[in-house]
Amino acid sequence: MSDLVTMNPGQKKALLMVARDLHAKFQGTFGQETIEALVQSSFEELATNATVTTWLVLGTERFATQRLEALVHAEDHSVKRLPAVLFLCVHNAGRSQMALGWFTHFAGENGVAWSGGSAPEAEINQGAVAAMAEIGIDISREFPKPWTDEFVAAADIVVTMGCGDACPLLPGKHYEDWELDDPAGKSIAEIRPIRDEIGRRVNDLLDRLVGLAQ
Repeated sequence: MSDLVTMNPGQKKALLMVARDLHAKFQGTFGQETIEALVQSSFEELATNATVTTWLVLGTERFATQRLEALVHAEDHSVKRLPAVLFLCVHNAGRSQMALGWFTHFAGENGVAWSGGSAPEAEINQGAVAAMAEIGIDISREFPKPWTDEFVAAADIVVTMGCGDACPLLPGKHYEDWELDDPAGKSIAEIRPIRDEIGRRVNDLLDRLVGLAQ
């Protein structure tokens, strides 16, 4: 692994173990060098905006795993393939995280979704976390991350929320732009209507998802 982003010896050792474990998990699908490179780039993406580094290895493992799963999903052309959605906003700290939480809650095992941002924040919006917790949806373990080509390629539908020209545009994808207030700096009382509107839109999207994904 390269050292484009400074990492301490403990992080380097831990990331090599992450790459080893992911190679075992995706045995026969991805080579060791491919996985090591993806783990390294995932670490660099997260470390760029990180203000707290204690979670970087765990975040890298989760981010790299999601990217590998997206690559697998993009190559799945079977009739059993689940429809996939990518939720994008600027900071991947509020709106897109709440949308992902709603989607996971509503869809269960009947769909796949990811979230990302054009300029990820250092941490998730705690007001959004609290507002979602009020309705029994836990997004506290999520973390802001950038969108990557793997997620865009795997998604049948890309939902954008305020990222404008910074959001990726790929021919052949179904795009929807949701105009929603940014919960940043708002109280929980102010976030609740945003949360509920996102939930309504996600529920409507799921009703249409099968037809859109065909």
